[in-house]
Amino acid sequence: MQPVAGVKLGCAAAGVCYQHRDDLTLIQLHNMATLAAVFTQNGFCAAPVVIARDHVNLAVPRYLLVNAGNANAGTGKQGMNDAIACCQAVSELGGCDENQVLPFSTGVIGEYLPVAKIVQVLPVAFNALSESGWQTAAKSIMTTDTVPKGITRQADINGHTITVTGIAKGVGMICPNMATMLSYVATDAAIPRELLQECLEDAASQSFNRISIDGDTSTNDACVLIATGQSSLAMIDNKQSNEYQQFYTLVLEVVEFLAKALIRDGEGATKLVTVAVEQGVSEDECQKVAYTIAHSPLVKTALFACDPNWGRILAAVGRAGLQDLDVGKVKIFLDDVCIVSDGGRDASYTEARGQQVMDRDEVTVTIHLGRGAVSSRIWTCDLSYDYVRINAEYRT
Repeated sequence: MQPVAGVKLGCAAAGVCYQHRDDLTLIQLHNMATLAAVFTQNGFCAAPVVIARDHVNLAVPRYLLVNAGNANAGTGKQGMNDAIACCQAVSELGGCDENQVLPFSTGVIGEYLPVAKIVQVLPVAFNALSESGWQTAAKSIMTTDTVPKGITRQADINGHTITVTGIAKGVGMICPNMATMLSYVATDAAIPRELLQECLEDAASQSFNRISIDGDTSTNDACVLIATGQSSLAMIDNKQSNEYQQFYTLVLEVVEFLAKALIRDGEGATKLVTVAVEQGVSEDECQKVAYTIAHSPLVKTALFACDPNWGRILAAVGRAGLQDLDVGKVKIFLDDVCIVSDGGRDASYTEARGQQVMDRDEVTVTIHLGRGAVSSRIWTCDLSYDYVRINAEYRT
């Protein structure tokens, strides 16, 4: 990962939940930076989500504080006070208003945040602030993740090199609604906040909002896009301009990579599965079919077993709730192998051809609904023994 001018990251080991590893991340932003954010739509959203959502509208953020191992969710008024106390501690050390600090937490729900432990090591995190801290931060924000997730993409826009670097975490309780578990993306481009917010919402809708590991939306989901304005390129302030389109493509590449990385590292996952639904009447019905397949335990366990049990996919399409579905027009494919047509098994299909596809680490399930011209796709994974083990043992 390449540094982004105007962003520094520092980490420390607070012992919030994990021992002998960094679990606290501080991100410092240039005073000219703009910030966009999207947050979980879960009604029981965590205290840091409530506070961060308020603060981002009150002042220009200067610091982001992230802790791993404790979600500070389901903690009532004390949880709010704890999140604010952490913001106050950062503001005192950083010389800014507490409203300029955004808190983020991830981990176990229902336990109070050990504020004293966090405050005690904040000086360590401040001293560690560096533009080259992305890799350390990617590790520090992990919970049940097995690998850190980060990427840099660069592009030449009108003779100026623009950098976009991002990190993300989250491999369980993943079915985002407005954001991923936690993701931080930064660029040195200059963009007004309103346009940056549009960019993030559009990019999240095509990436983080198209993934599902287990169908659960977290209480703590948050995704942040920072624009420091430290590049030599003039401000991008027109959504219709070529400069914006090139920049948006760059951001989309980063968040799509991160979204897929979450699925690849899904708790116990062994396969990255793309579910593509085509020839629908609307995107809504395409998404409905895609998520019905992605959330089916029977489909997901068949994928884990490398079992081409296509009847489970057919059944999921049928129960997705589409009105007046003509099953005779529906076609279902595993990669390029047609498994269903004319209401039943395709005449060319053989178990051996299906098995060849299911033995792969990456599989695409494609559905042709035969009733329109709209298409959509999402990414998911299989459901393994390890997913059950990891979540059964999560608090032990």
